[in-house]
Amino acid sequence: MAQKSVDEIVTLAQKSAISLVRFIFCDSASIIRGKCTRTDKLKERIESGIGLVKGTMAMNLLDQLQADTGLGATGEIRLIPDLETWAVLPYAERSASLICDMQELNHKPWDHCPRNILKSVVAEAKSLGYSFQVSFEPEFTLGTFADGEYKPIDRSLCFSTDGMNRAAKFINRFVDSLERQGIEVEQYYPELGPAQHELSIRHTAPLKACDRQIYYRETLRGVALEHDLDAMIAPKPFDDQPGNGCHLHLSAWDVYQERNLFWAENGLSDFGRFFVAGILNHLPALVALTCPSVNSYRRLRPRSWSSAYTCWGFENREAAVRVPSVYWGQEMATTNIELKCVDSSCNPYIALAAVLACGLDGVKRHLPLPPPVEVDPSTFSADEMIDRKIHRLPSTLQEALIELEENEILMKLLGNFGNTFIAVKTSECGAFAGANTEFELSQHRTRF
Repeated sequence: MAQKSVDEIVTLAQKSAISLVRFIFCDSASIIRGKCTRTDKLKERIESGIGLVKGTMAMNLLDQLQADTGLGATGEIRLIPDLETWAVLPYAERSASLICDMQELNHKPWDHCPRNILKSVVAEAKSLGYSFQVSFEPEFTLGTFADGEYKPIDRSLCFSTDGMNRAAKFINRFVDSLERQGIEVEQYYPELGPAQHELSIRHTAPLKACDRQIYYRETLRGVALEHDLDAMIAPKPFDDQPGNGCHLHLSAWDVYQERNLFWAENGLSDFGRFFVAGILNHLPALVALTCPSVNSYRRLRPRSWSSAYTCWGFENREAAVRVPSVYWGQEMATTNIELKCVDSSCNPYIALAAVLACGLDGVKRHLPLPPPVEVDPSTFSADEMIDRKIHRLPSTLQEALIELEENEILMKLLGNFGNTFIAVKTSECGAFAGANTEFELSQHRTRF
């Protein structure tokens, strides 16, 4: 498929009567930020980019600049849009959006650019003969806040058609808005908690999958505002309710997308087993990137169907890595793995880059995979845990950050961004450590 040209994008903007075009990116705290240009300056801005102070990537969830990163008021990069991410925004009148790469003033990629970090892993995989198909699977909660009280739009049961009926107006608009942006919807159903819902989208190549996760989050919030609702995609909006995951599904293929490298008659190939072993080997550090908020660790608890241990299993929803059942007649095409310890407080580019890097490390080293777990791992005794090489995942973000800082594979992948990320996230740990629970929950609920 031919890539869009600058002139084609400008023409599309003019035909759609677009007034403002957003140049957006996802920062170190997974906040989606950006700047806008008027359409009459769009061609110029596409070619020259829009300036951004480097200190933006050192801001934490509370917009507090972490000066110890070396990033601050001096130094500038350019937001350079990827024209393939052009989208007219159905929920924002006369507005469109482009997702951006970050470039230094010498036109080279900035080492803090999340998209470029993912591109580097994808390029390495391609050089080894591998490609991937990926989809993020977010859960979210819908309701309103009035006079300090939260009111969910429904209190239906899991998978209940009553929940479908009560959310139908919003969901139909959400589906329509996603598909108008070229994002294909796969499944939808009400989830376990009050007004908790899950709507999954189709798998695609890694970079595009992350771009879709950005637009998913943007569209969810935008459509919710249209309906005077608050959409919460945070891991744990309420401490006494089920958490919101963002399970990551992926499969590995040859570079021609003809052969699924995970598939085998017995359920998972040797390649797939090495890949999963790599993920499990690095998982205590990896969760600092896939579950990177203080709030995340209210969700990552035993017996919560969110995974709290370094184990895997076939159709085991308490395992960190689940191998789902395949569809009849599509066994090779539908073989994939699901990483459950992922949530929407992650920067999708960084999280996916890290998952792929860990999996590839397992493949390169032919890491052995322990036997699959067929029960809830929290039921094992301490001796059984040791025998099965199962470990409890970090119970706090601070613990996960310590694991990350000591992980050579991941710190090499992240480069200078890794140090900034750890500083930003450590500051968030400190900011919420002495605060009451409600302050933490309220500062996460609608941030993502």
